[in-house]
Amino acid sequence: MKDNIRLIKALVKLRFERVMMFRLGFFGPFFVDGSLFVIQLLVFQAIYSKVDRIGNWGQGDMILFIGTFSLINALNMSIYFFGVNSIPEKIRTGEIDLYLTKPVSPLLRLTFEQVNPGALPLVIFSIAIILYGINTAGADVTISSVSGYAVSVGMMTVLFYELEVIIRSLAFFTVSSDGVLQIEMSGLDLCMQIPGTVFYGAYKFVFYYVLPYGIIATYPSLILLGRFSWKMAAHEGIVLACFTMVTVVMWKTGLRRYDSVSS
Repeated sequence: MKDNIRLIKALVKLRFERVMMFRLGFFGPFFVDGSLFVIQLLVFQAIYSKVDRIGNWGQGDMILFIGTFSLINALNMSIYFFGVNSIPEKIRTGEIDLYLTKPVSPLLRLTFEQVNPGALPLVIFSIAIILYGINTAGADVTISSVSGYAVSVGMMTVLFYELEVIIRSLAFFTVSSDGVLQIEMSGLDLCMQIPGTVFYGAYKFVFYYVLPYGIIATYPSLILLGRFSWKMAAHEGIVLACFTMVTVVMWKTGLRRYDSVSS
């Protein structure tokens, strides 16, 4: 464990030094992601100028939901996205051979070697939106609800990570995973705009169990809104545990099936 922590610190330090050598690499992602975030808020502002609620979600509730999804996505972009997203390309080119020959976990190194400090300001921006959403919704926030929210956000950030690893690990088994990545993006776009509790039927099954993007921002938001139940808490824990096991099995099976380019 200590060796892994030292490795993570070294990878993060090297990444920060490399990024700060090229300032555009730091500020570019911030402006791009920030612009997309502002556009999304303007879209919802336009929607709520015509309607009062989407399902049982009012305007303040939706602002909180947007801020929560943005916070989890900002943590994703800051910590592990760019490293995990490179997995298919490294498998296709054989570059992953370099990771398999090192005395450290390949997935650990892939996860943390491309941290993106340019997305860190979005974490602060997202927290500001969350506070605005709480105020607009008139939510009764307590220390216990904030603590539960923080724990839930952490769990959903891990779930987001596991979903990305699972989908990109398909490159071990297929010639191209581009189609699955497109499905991932379509699902994310939908679930960034509609809370999971609005889904019914087949959509709810898909986005609650198969690709559970529907719960990623929904459950943490419901904690602050005081509408989170023990049934939801159990579902959240079970989904995270199941996808953790799937991630471990998928990654280890993929490594065993991998044929080195050098061989």
